[in-house]
Amino acid sequence: MKAMVLAAGLGTRLRPLTDDRPKALVEVAGRTLLEMTLARLRSFGIRDVIVNAHHFADRMIEYLAANANFGMNIVVSREDVLLDTGGGLKKAGWFFADDNKPFLLHNVDVVSTVDLRRMVESHHHSGALATLAVQQRDSSRYLLFDREQRLCGRRIGTQDEIARASPHQQALAFCGIHVISPGMLPMMKGEGIFSIIESYLDLAARGETIAAFRADEYYWRDLGKPEEIAQAAEDLKQNKMAI
Repeated sequence: MKAMVLAAGLGTRLRPLTDDRPKALVEVAGRTLLEMTLARLRSFGIRDVIVNAHHFADRMIEYLAANANFGMNIVVSREDVLLDTGGGLKKAGWFFADDNKPFLLHNVDVVSTVDLRRMVESHHHSGALATLAVQQRDSSRYLLFDREQRLCGRRIGTQDEIARASPHQQALAFCGIHVISPGMLPMMKGEGIFSIIESYLDLAARGETIAAFRADEYYWRDLGKPEEIAQAAEDLKQNKMAI
């Protein structure tokens, strides 16, 4: 199984930590977010990874070389223009073209104990184009799912955007971890700079299945702000997570 790590963002919410480095090289308890993400993928048997880079891309490339790619086969997809999540994946799609197996897409700035094997099994069982790790927790943005745990829309603030009508809609917060079937890539209509969530909503509107994987039982934290980095370090001390 292959994976992509989304690491090209500017990390503006992490300033001043990202004033001189990409967010992927911000550290928690002495280990970078990129190292933590790669270690987690490696622990599930993943060795082939593509990482996108934009902000301080040279520093990330040098860091990987200095660490011998952490014993993995790592390719860097350099973005001269920040392409967002959907555009970044589409640019890197060639990496998965020769492999007819689902792959993992993982944000570099989230840490979790989500069981990736269970998530992949759930993806296979549902036959979905993509499976998204979600939780029932407070968020400013939600994805909406029907009773069969299929994506049917999203909610931003108090505004709902419905992709597919459903009498039942449950609002769940996305965790930044996806399992994607390679057949989805040529179905993505977006070009250039676009969000993968837009693609998911478009595919749901076209009758395709984008499924939820309920990750309520697992530890999860978004490391998008300095205070979240500090809290993650404290959580580590208290054995709430492992890196």
